[in-house]
Amino acid sequence: MKREKKQKVFVGMSGGVDSSVAALLLKRQGYDVIGCFIKGWYPQGISCTWKEDRRDAMRVCAKLDIPFLTIDAEREYKKEVVDYMIKEYKRGRTPNPDVMCNRHIKFGVFLKKALEMGADYIATGHYVKIKKSKENIFKLFKARDENKDQSYFLWALRQEQLRYCLFPLGDLIKSEVREIARKNNLPVAEKGESMGVCFLGELDMEDFLKKYIKPKKGKVLNLKGEVIGEHNGVYFYTIGQRHGFSLGGGIPYYIVFKDIKKNLLIVADKIDEKKFYKKEVEIEDINWILGKPPKANKTYNARIRYRQILESCKLQIENSKNYKVIFKKPQRAVTSGQSLVLYDKDEMLGGGIIK
Repeated sequence: MKREKKQKVFVGMSGGVDSSVAALLLKRQGYDVIGCFIKGWYPQGISCTWKEDRRDAMRVCAKLDIPFLTIDAEREYKKEVVDYMIKEYKRGRTPNPDVMCNRHIKFGVFLKKALEMGADYIATGHYVKIKKSKENIFKLFKARDENKDQSYFLWALRQEQLRYCLFPLGDLIKSEVREIARKNNLPVAEKGESMGVCFLGELDMEDFLKKYIKPKKGKVLNLKGEVIGEHNGVYFYTIGQRHGFSLGGGIPYYIVFKDIKKNLLIVADKIDEKKFYKKEVEIEDINWILGKPPKANKTYNARIRYRQILESCKLQIENSKNYKVIFKKPQRAVTSGQSLVLYDKDEMLGGGIIK
């Protein structure tokens, strides 16, 4: 009797505990697993751990007795993530590079190369659930672990990508993932969380941007128009920012407006900042997971930043490219360039970039 051929899955392995456990679980489920480290683009002069991370991924693959590959995505990462990020900051916006990294690199370059090498699926250590309907339509849902749910970063994925995706961690909480790694003696079981920009890690964004955007001193004004300080250039700051931004005097101020042409920052104290909250948010570069927009005027939930509590809202469709999200309550620090992601209960419907 002829043995059924195992389905082949290429697992994107970062050298962290999540992707390592994803590979372990898929091997246990009977897949033919290949571990893949995706090599991005890394700036000179900025500390980066990619070599150590790649070595950790190799050690895990050796422990699991699975093949290891390095996928080169340097050129694409520079163009689709880094150049995009710099261009957006130059426009005075605050981009979300992790969304573009997922769209173009993990589920773009990596998926394409994996399929060319014979993969049936790709998998990652994202905390998100994927379900297939009877009509072969793929839907994304929030992970069981609310604190780790990463559906926010996957709103730009399409059906033609999702049909090849596996997310083994969707029904696990982080402590369970860590315990699986310990019980199986994975060499990264106690490794800390990776933070910061996708592939680049923890990054002082202002220091990084100064390599591409020349600092230019400007004035900081209060709501009365009085000059109360100076800044290094409006491009280095974001709406709602307080951390790393101090004018002295003991009063915390928050950025509420950026005048790009005049290189001015307008700030307000905590009470006056509320005057700049917004109920209506326009989005562009829209993607709906099901390939068609959700029904207008139904009550949904949305978030305008990662880990923000979901807020009640309605969707207003103006045309195929312009959508407006109307929140029940005014939202703090609505920031141009960030992602707004829409949910129907636990299902992530898609989203767009805030105008």
